[in-house]
Order: sequence, then C-alpha cells, then structure tokens
Amino acid sequence: MACVYIPVQNSEEEVRVALDQLPRDASDILDILKAEQAPLDLWLIIAREYFKQGKLEQFRQILEEGSSPEIDEYYADVRYERIAILNALGAYYSYLGKIETKQREKEEHFILATQYYNKASRIDMHEPSTWVGKGQLLLTKGEVEQAFAAFKIVLDGDRDNVPALLGQACVEFNRGHYSESLELYKRALQVYPDCPAAVRLGIGLCRYQLKQYGKAQQAFERVLQLDPENVEALVGLAIIDLNTNEAGRIRNGMEKMQRAFEIYPFCAMALNYLANHFFFTGQHFLVEQLTETALAITNHGPTKSHSFYNLARSYHSKGDYEKAGLYYMASAKEANKPREFVFPYYGLGQVQLKMGDLRSALSNFEKVLEVYPDNCETLKVLGHIYVQLGQAEKAQESLRKATKIDPRDAQAFLDLGELLISTDESAALDAFKTASILLKKGGQEVPIEVLNNLGVLHFEREEFELAERIFKEALGDGIWLDFIDGKVRCPAIEASASVLQYKDVELFYQLEREGRAIVLPWKKVTSLFNLARLLEQLHRIEVSSVLYRLILFKYPDYVDAYLRLASIAKARNYVQLSIELVNDALKVNDKCSNALSMLGELELKNDDWVRAKETFRAAGEATDGKDSYATLSLGNWNYFAALRNEKRNPKLEATHLEKSKELYTRVSSQFFLLFPSIWLFILLIKSQWFIHYPCMVEYF
Repeated sequence: MACVYIPVQNSEEEVRVALDQLPRDASDILDILKAEQAPLDLWLIIAREYFKQGKLEQFRQILEEGSSPEIDEYYADVRYERIAILNALGAYYSYLGKIETKQREKEEHFILATQYYNKASRIDMHEPSTWVGKGQLLLTKGEVEQAFAAFKIVLDGDRDNVPALLGQACVEFNRGHYSESLELYKRALQVYPDCPAAVRLGIGLCRYQLKQYGKAQQAFERVLQLDPENVEALVGLAIIDLNTNEAGRIRNGMEKMQRAFEIYPFCAMALNYLANHFFFTGQHFLVEQLTETALAITNHGPTKSHSFYNLARSYHSKGDYEKAGLYYMASAKEANKPREFVFPYYGLGQVQLKMGDLRSALSNFEKVLEVYPDNCETLKVLGHIYVQLGQAEKAQESLRKATKIDPRDAQAFLDLGELLISTDESAALDAFKTASILLKKGGQEVPIEVLNNLGVLHFEREEFELAERIFKEALGDGIWLDFIDGKVRCPAIEASASVLQYKDVELFYQLEREGRAIVLPWKKVTSLFNLARLLEQLHRIEVSSVLYRLILFKYPDYVDAYLRLASIAKARNYVQLSIELVNDALKVNDKCSNALSMLGELELKNDDWVRAKETFRAAGEATDGKDSYATLSLGNWNYFAALRNEKRNPKLEATHLEKSKELYTRVSSQFFLLFPSIWLFILLIKSQWFIHYPCMVEYF
C-alpha cells in the first residue's frame, strides 16, 4: 500500500496518507497540506494520484491551490516544484481543449493552458519542461511550425531530451515527414528504452505510412504486449488486417475493431471503420449512429472527413441524393485537398450527375482524375459527361485513354463505339468488335444492342453477308429463321394487292393454330426490323414484307414497319396503297414527321399540290421546325410551284421563289447538305430551269 508522510510542523511526528484511500473531498487533504506547510513535491504526488484515479476535479483543486498567490509568496524560493505544478495545470487544460467539441469552450481551455505555461516561464524562462508543454499545446492547436520552434529550443540545449524528441516526432509526422518522424521516435527509445507503449505506437504509425506493413504490425503488437488495452494499437492492427482483402484477416480485423470499441467507445477511427463495415452489411441505422458519434467526439479533419463520407454513402445508397450531396461536400471540405482523400469528390460527382448538375459533376470528376489520372471508371464517366455537354472531342479523348489504360475493359470500348457511331463509322465498328470479343472471352453474353449496332455498321458499309449473320446472332432462334430459310412459305404480293394484303397477319394466326409459337420479345424488335430492311435491300421483298408484318402482329403500334411496307408499295408504284399504309402509321402517331414527310411526297406524286403543302408544313410543325427534310420538302414545293407549266403569274412566281430561297437557306445554315445548296445556287443564277425534279431522300 503506497503512502506519503506529511511532516508535522515543530514536531518529529508525521501524518500518514494512504494514496489508495484519499478522501473524496480534497479540502480535507488541502487543509493538512497548508497547515503543515508541506513540501510542494507532496502536493504534486497527491494531485497526480487523484488524476490516476480519475478524480479530475480533486486533481485540479489541489494544483490550483498549490499555484495560488499565497503559496507563491510562501514558497518563493522553491522554483522547480512551482514550475511543475503550473506545467501540470497547463497540460491538464491542453487536454481539456483537445477533447472539447464546442469551439468556445475549447478556446477557453487553451487560453488557461497558455496562461499557466507563461506563468511558469516567468519563474524560469529556460526550463525545458515548460517549453515541451508549450510545444504540446501548440501542436494540439494545430500550430505545427510554432510547436517545432518550441521543441527545437529544448533540443538545442539537450539533444537527448526524450519529451522534446517525442514532440518533434509528432511535428514531423503531422508535416508528412514520416521517415524523419520515425528516426526521432527510434532515438527517443534508444535514449530511454523504458519509454511508455505510446512511443512504439508512434513507430508503428510511421511504418504504416511508409507502407512497411510488416514492421508496423510488429510495432503495434509490441504496444499491446506492454499495454493490452491500447485502443490505437488495436485499431492499427485491425486496419492492416482489413487492407489485406483476405476473408480470414478481414474477420480478424473487424474483431479487433470491436474490441477497441468495447475498451473505449469514443475512438473516432474505430467508429468510422465499424460504420464502414455496417454500410456493406446494409445496416444503415448503425452507420448513421456510429458516424454521428464519431463527429461529436473529434475535431481531427481527416477523421471527420471519413465520418461525413460514411454518412454520405449511407444516404446515397438509400436514394436521398440531397442529403448525400451535403455530406459529401462536408467530407471534401474537411479533407481540404482531393489528394488527401479523394472518395468524397467521386461520390459528390455521382450525386450531381444524378441530379443533372453536369458542370459541377465535371469539376469533381476532374479533381479525381488529377489524383488518379489512369482511373478508367473516372475517364468513362468524364466521357459520358462531355458527350452530354456537347464536347465530343474531349469525350473521345477520355474514352480512348480509358481503352489504352485497360484494353480489357469492354464497357470502355462500348462507350467509345456509341460516341463514334455518328462521326467515324469505321472506328465505331472496330470499338464494337473489340468489345464483343472481350465480352465473349470473359464468358459474358454480348448485349443485343451491341450486335444490332455491329449489324447496322456492316449494313451501311454494304457488307451485307456480315450484317445478316450478326443480325441473326442478335435474334437467335425464332420463327423468323423459318421464313428466311424458306421452311415457311412467304406469300407473294400480287400486282393487284390491296392494303389488306400488305397488312395481312392471318399467316401468323394459322401458324399458331398449327401449334407454332410466335414469340418476339420487345428487345429483339429493332434487330428484326433491321434484318427485314437488309433483306429488302437485297430484293427479298416477300420475306422482308412478312417480317414487317410479324412485327405488326406482335406490336401493332410499331410505326416504322408501316412506313417500310408503304415504301415497298411506293417502289411498285402503288401510290394510293402506299398513302393508305402511311395513314395507318399516322393513326398511331399523328405527329410522326417521317410519316408526314412521306405522305407529302406521295401527295405530290398524285399531283395533289395543296394537300402536299399542308402535309409538309405539318411535318415541320411536328418537330418545331427542326426536321430539315420537312423544311427542304417545303422548299422544293415552292420551287416547283414557281416552275409549273400553267400560265405563270410573275408576282406569284417571285413569291414562291423567295419562299423556297428562305427555306433552302435555313436548312443550309444548319447543315452542309448538298441538296439545299444546289437549289439555292440554282435560284441565285436563275438560268438552269431545265433541272429535273430532285430525288427525295427516301425514309430509311
């Protein structure tokens, strides 16, 4: 049982005080200390014992009484003990400021700590322990350079001062100079081999930052040998285990985190890692509870950044994009620089992209790319954003870079192909081919959309056999193969065909009655339509007609199938029949500009000029004037209205020519098209009246 003995004044007697039985009321012991004018070192011993027992108020009460003016006056010649009491109070208030979460109270604690250290300096301005205390206070306040200067003053006088060495090691660690910090910790250990476990903890942290994970693990394990309940060492070992990505070690890591939490439920780092674990198990209530606790107990910027990030991810996964965005922004603000913690910038970019804020999303993903310039996912997202912002060249640059960095990323090639399909068909074809090969090599099914794009590109290059093979691959087995291969006869369309024969679906009902399944999933319709269009191009009209009717049998509102059947009828000069089929398409969608333009062309062919003009005008209005073909058709109408063989009215002729010029100019200003430029040229020279009626661009 440890005891101290307080000498009784003017006597040889002593008052025995058992340190494990100190009175609850510190006033009792203070009365004895003051009455007997006890040496100040006894005041310090008793105060320190109260602190060890967690009785902080009694600790403070004894030290504040021991630094009062009366004591100063009585013990004026006692310098070291007075300084020690003042430095102990400075350290105490530094600690209170460190753990305080409210800014105002934190500042008040720091002010008191500063006052006590300054008072100690007035007793002896060269006392090393005071400068060490000041350095620790400055480090706690985040004033790293001033802390460095304070510790340097001590080390300049005594290079082996262990507290100053440890303080300087902390400074270098905060500067990110981990090798220098490690050397200072090792030197402190050499000077004083019996250093507390925290010194080896510093060594472990330095080793970890230097990616020397094996030696870091050894250091943390040594800390636990000296202090089995050291929370920081447990957390360090847990993080090393978690980062191995091995199932067994991840399980061990989480067990260590849980143990650290049980020892001290207010370790913010342990709370963050536990929250991360519960995020992946979908327990969002625990994620939010743990991270909110972590935020309440820490003011460390990087730790708070991780806490805000955990909260943001939780809300993000639940679809609450507004809250997720706010927490991602808070995380990024605490991280200060993307290089320090880039994940919140990526998450924020995702949320902004989801909410349609393309410019802000672009800014955040570009910050991610600065940190990870070879990250394919970021490059692909940037490519997607550039496309939406109309920056095609930048989009191509991003996606091409992604394909070079990871030539096995099928999605990058797919995205590149989609981008190039309207500007560089050959490059688009190569990209889709590469993506298709990669998907097959990876044992994945090539999406029907990709096969369809490949088929269309081969079709446009007039590589018809390849196109047909790919369209068939996209479609797989089905009734269409029986029609193509001649296993089911395709009825010929007779010269006296009626609109009913062109739309006849009785064949399919007959096949169903015979037990044949007529199955056509919606996702295959586009590929079937394109295959039919290819067969039509190859003059296999009966087969293509049946396939168009098959689409209408399953999906009666598929407008494009009506228009192709109308085009087939028109090619055979069945104008009235073609008009009826186009009208069927317009019953489905009376604003379809392609159908209206085709109808206007057919009405012109029927010499129904007035109706054709109204139809072309309706086609333009259906797209708010954005359909260049409809505008061009109106221009043609006005031009040939001026050239009709009937008795000319010069005024009316001039009006039509002026109107056609206006319409051709409008189209020519939007696109570098051959037809409007030619007709505009004709109008300007006005001498080539023998030019034939222009070929209308047929609907494809």
